[in-house]
Amino acid sequence: MSMAQVCCDSATSAVVVGAEAEARARARAGRRRRAGDSAVRWKIAAKAPEGGEEAAEATRKRRAAGGEVVAAKRHGFASVTGRRREMEDAVSVRQAFAAPAPRDFYAVFDGHGCSHVADACRDRMHELVAEELAGGPDPESWSGAMERSFARMDAEVTASGRGDSASCRCESHKCDHVGSTAVVAIVDDQRVVVANCGDSRAVLCRDGKPVPLSSDHKPDRPDELERIEAAGGRVIFWEGARVLGVLAMSRAIGDGYLKPYVTAIPEVTVTEREDGDECLILASDGLWDVVTNETACEVARACLRRGRERWCAEAAAMLTKLALTKSSTDNISVVVVDLRRRNQL
Repeated sequence: MSMAQVCCDSATSAVVVGAEAEARARARAGRRRRAGDSAVRWKIAAKAPEGGEEAAEATRKRRAAGGEVVAAKRHGFASVTGRRREMEDAVSVRQAFAAPAPRDFYAVFDGHGCSHVADACRDRMHELVAEELAGGPDPESWSGAMERSFARMDAEVTASGRGDSASCRCESHKCDHVGSTAVVAIVDDQRVVVANCGDSRAVLCRDGKPVPLSSDHKPDRPDELERIEAAGGRVIFWEGARVLGVLAMSRAIGDGYLKPYVTAIPEVTVTEREDGDECLILASDGLWDVVTNETACEVARACLRRGRERWCAEAAAMLTKLALTKSSTDNISVVVVDLRRRNQL
């Protein structure tokens, strides 16, 4: 039996009563305890918070509840604190964000040190990208537009010091020790553009197979190691490869105290859409540390085959729960986007 079959088991089994029912109930309770029952308390939201005081209040409520699931017809996402004490992930979903072009914005930001850089990225990145795309770039100019957007975002969080986020808990003199990964996807009718900075990841499910649209920025990746050493830095192995023995990724927004070794320059891919495209998965490393690209696509496709209208949200929630059962120790955020052509629905 495949992992997708286990995760998406239908509710058609016969009713069980008596001693066997009690045994199954005890087994389910044991599984919930092992998976961290307190980490899987879900809140259903009609849409992602848009910013300002309402967003800050929504953020507080979300973190108090331990997680959320957001469902829409063409996308869905799930985000949970997991086994961490604090929630430092942030998710941004903005449909038709760069008018008049019909483009949608999806992003996952995985903060470290505090949440305020990830929160700032959630609230501002789509605006910066929209400004850079105001001229309607062709594919040859996508890399430049995304690099400028990331550079402006990095400059804003570096200049602002302590964040305005209601959840910010760091000391003011240590705010340059805070940063965030960023994996951003711009989706239109012709292409999927992904800009990645850090170890969050984007994977396209095409004809049942995973197609990586980003490459994790780890300090021991040969080209990243060479870049860091050329800038005068070092990669020290301390519970894994770390820049100066501190940060387990080689690119991030923020982290002013580690520049120039840790850069905010993203790697950008432009992928033309095809008829075999099924969905796009964006997630923080809380998922990818314990779930392979192949398994993630398998689970998402199993949810798709069930034919429910909100299958993207089901897939995101299922992947999040799968990561928890596989003992992920990090915050977990997953976005699933339906890429099927409308004539295939």
